[in-house]
Amino acid sequence: MGTNEVVGHSEQRWDAIAKVKGQAQFTGDFPFKNLLYGKILRSTIAHGRVESYDISEAEKVPGVVKILLPEDLPQNKYSTAGHPWTLIPEKQDIRDRTILTRDVRVYGDDIGAVIAKSELAAIKALEKIKVTYKEYPVYITPQQAMADDARRIHEERDNVLASSKVGFGDVDKSMAEADYIIRENLSTSVQQHVHMENQIAVAYQDADQRWTCVSSTQIPHICRRIIAQAVGVSWSKIRVKKPFIGGGFGNKQDAVVEPLVVAMSMACNGQPVQLALTREESIAYTRTRHAIDYNFAIGVKKDGTITAIDCDVISNQGGYASHGHAIGGKGGTFINAIYKMDSLRYTAKTVYTNIATAGAMRAYGMPQVVFALETVMDDAADKIGMDPIDFRMMNRRPDGFYNAMSNVKQINFKVGECLEKGRKEFEWDKKMAASKQYKTGVKRRGLGVAAFSFGTAVYPFGLEVAGARLILMPDGCFKLMLGSTEIGQGADTALSQMAAEAIGVPFKNIIRDSFTDTDIDPYDTGAYASRQSYVTGFAVKEAAEKIKAKILTRAAKMYDVRTEYIDIIDGNIIYMPDGERLATLEDIAMSSYFDMKDGKTITAYSSVNIHQTTYASGCTLAEVEVDMETGRVKLLSIMNVHDSGKIINPLIANGQVEGGMAMSIGYGLSEGIRYSKEGRPLNNNLLDYKLPTTMDLPKLEHAFVETDDPLGPFGNKSLGENPTVSPAPAIRNAVKNAIGIGINTLPLSPENVYEHIQAQQKGDVQNV
Repeated sequence: MGTNEVVGHSEQRWDAIAKVKGQAQFTGDFPFKNLLYGKILRSTIAHGRVESYDISEAEKVPGVVKILLPEDLPQNKYSTAGHPWTLIPEKQDIRDRTILTRDVRVYGDDIGAVIAKSELAAIKALEKIKVTYKEYPVYITPQQAMADDARRIHEERDNVLASSKVGFGDVDKSMAEADYIIRENLSTSVQQHVHMENQIAVAYQDADQRWTCVSSTQIPHICRRIIAQAVGVSWSKIRVKKPFIGGGFGNKQDAVVEPLVVAMSMACNGQPVQLALTREESIAYTRTRHAIDYNFAIGVKKDGTITAIDCDVISNQGGYASHGHAIGGKGGTFINAIYKMDSLRYTAKTVYTNIATAGAMRAYGMPQVVFALETVMDDAADKIGMDPIDFRMMNRRPDGFYNAMSNVKQINFKVGECLEKGRKEFEWDKKMAASKQYKTGVKRRGLGVAAFSFGTAVYPFGLEVAGARLILMPDGCFKLMLGSTEIGQGADTALSQMAAEAIGVPFKNIIRDSFTDTDIDPYDTGAYASRQSYVTGFAVKEAAEKIKAKILTRAAKMYDVRTEYIDIIDGNIIYMPDGERLATLEDIAMSSYFDMKDGKTITAYSSVNIHQTTYASGCTLAEVEVDMETGRVKLLSIMNVHDSGKIINPLIANGQVEGGMAMSIGYGLSEGIRYSKEGRPLNNNLLDYKLPTTMDLPKLEHAFVETDDPLGPFGNKSLGENPTVSPAPAIRNAVKNAIGIGINTLPLSPENVYEHIQAQQKGDVQNV
């Protein structure tokens, strides 16, 4: 007799062969008859208003079909943010943009569009359009935008998009009880997602007079709603299809190109129009990780006890609201989740500026706040002369802590076990001792550590609905239909394993496909918040249990046995008292399809609304070598340790961790969009935007503290975003340990490190 163990095994991704052989079809690969090409006319200023357009020469370019100005398209205000819709008006995303605009708020704003019979014709036409502007002052930083004399970037609202204050206790009193108070200012950079596939979408009118958008999106069902709101039609008039997608990391959790491409098709009587961004456009004009400034203070006693944490946050939103205050405002909950203290105060502001709009990016604000928290934690440990791991172990939240700030009981919270495992497997004590001989000279070495906590999905702060449908096929296989989104992370494979486990069939018996289609697939909010294996996992489990029950009921009737005496094991109906195989699933399926008397196909559907969450945790340990003459930081070794419950597919999990670590290493050492004082992006290309390659990375080591989480559908909890959270602060702390200088601005590029070294040597560290 076989077993039903599929979860926990490294099954090959269902889409692996297609991608390796080049058979996977992405949005740009589909042929469309009479396809037109769209291009965006972008502003060449960062703040102002378009006073006039001269399109006369552009219209003469052969192949140009139409030139669109803002007044040619719907003027409905909408938000691009990929959040679930809410019926509570005050909790809805801020609608502060139109499809095209004359009011320029960022360099490269969408101020017009060209539709042509070829991409080259559209580009030539763009070059011939003349635009006259009225220019306003440009605000690169939140501090500039908050000045008393600053002009409003959006006339209808203040430049401070939102503010909040959370916490508990009396921070001032608790600070006074501390033996030491460490106060620091910290800043993070404008990171870009740089997914392999740029934003691309095709829109056309179907035979049923509805509008279809084929898009590289993380949020098909949400995207449908956003398009409808932007172009002003009922939601059912829009259909979104997502084929294979070349990465997203949160950038495609915004509807950046979809409303415009649908509006373009509408302007051309439903003819298909493709809008594909270039790499330069994708880096500069889509979404970024929020650059955030922190004023952070921590009070500690000589014995290592934390008395208080006081954190003031200013988040640079860029020109439009997108996901807005959700990023900067969330940090206090997770500070409280990981460390004990008597008092906590967390105040936050999110501010409009005239740089690229910040939105969702992998780990959604946690890399920023954990960089600030773990930097100050490390400096506090140094101040009292305590090993940084011991300091964190002493102050960590215990398993089962009730977090009143999020109304979540942190069951199965294993950050302490992660730190202990990291100390052992990274050989922390041995490497720390060895590094002492490298504290002088040109090449200096040091070690650093950083810990983190991370939520699973967005409850209780947002809606968590997911759906799944299973169909028993005639050969005993199952078609699994999901509204969730496979974006390269392996979610469909993991969810298929869950279905196979719950039904009792091999993994190969579950059939998936590349398309998510809002007309066909159940409602699911999409790929974000490390939610899919958790929330969609519950939907898959419920649908699988329903279809299994239907199959067993039919089998019991066919073979005249009680349902409680039979089970499905390895795709067979087994009579459990003696282990006899009564039938194969194919036997049951063929009967359900073709029996003249009792034929009835077997399907199951589930829609779940999950009102629970669970917290994951982990840590990073890093060893670096710093060149004192050049400021170059060489990462010698690095390890992530993760508490993510049951690992559904170890092979996919390893890939998730390694990819996330690489992304955070770039965040720590090299990445960041730079702007001129006029707001123009200076490095929006793959030559000047310093993305790490395999040549820049050491072996990415990782380990898991694996448990069966009691709140997960299969004992699992979040993992997809978690690996990006703590590598950057661990690297920062290792650099400090190596050279004795705490650098509080990201990235730790050679010039940044060199300037700090030179300032220390000149005794001018305060002015770096």
